[in-house]
Amino acid sequence: MATSCWNCGAGVSARFCPACRALQPPPSDYFAIFDLPRRLVIDGKELEKRFYALSRQLHPDLFSRRGAREREYSLEATAVLNDAWRTLRNPVSRAMYVLKLEGFDIAEQGSKEVPPELLEEVFELNMALEEMKAGDDTVAPQLVEARQRFEDMRDEVDHSLGDEFAAWDTARNRDTLTAIRGLLNRRKYITNLIAQANEALANVSDRV
Repeated sequence: MATSCWNCGAGVSARFCPACRALQPPPSDYFAIFDLPRRLVIDGKELEKRFYALSRQLHPDLFSRRGAREREYSLEATAVLNDAWRTLRNPVSRAMYVLKLEGFDIAEQGSKEVPPELLEEVFELNMALEEMKAGDDTVAPQLVEARQRFEDMRDEVDHSLGDEFAAWDTARNRDTLTAIRGLLNRRKYITNLIAQANEALANVSDRV
């Protein structure tokens, strides 16, 4: 947020100038636009409440009779707010955003490299998928079981992420963010496996 109003020069520490009430340029930080500290654990209902309140406060229609600069800031603020809402309301995308803000390279998220502990599970899944592609639908129950195992793994990762989120909010330890990044990689890989199983099972249903 600017330290002085672009319109009258008064000191500013909020969305609107306290002297002339001019709308100020929006922050680009998603937490800042919600007036929230940078955290991984967020009350979803509180976030939603802030989102709708700010959406009404910053809506471009309210600035249609203002100058061009405030109309522009209103549009910018609305765009940032919508992006922030989409990102922060989801724990996974929120964690990815925090990692980016903290300087982590997240480009490798979802690497195709198989986590060592999943090698056997992935091998069995791929075998079943190949058999189904060849027309053998008798392996469908095996796929259903595999999908359930992967869903259980995903739930375990989500539980671990919750613990790590709380730990980072408390201590702000960079090693915790490294652990979170690893868990997110694992989660994305498992999610892709679930999607493959779902697609294959859907194809079986279409053939029946």
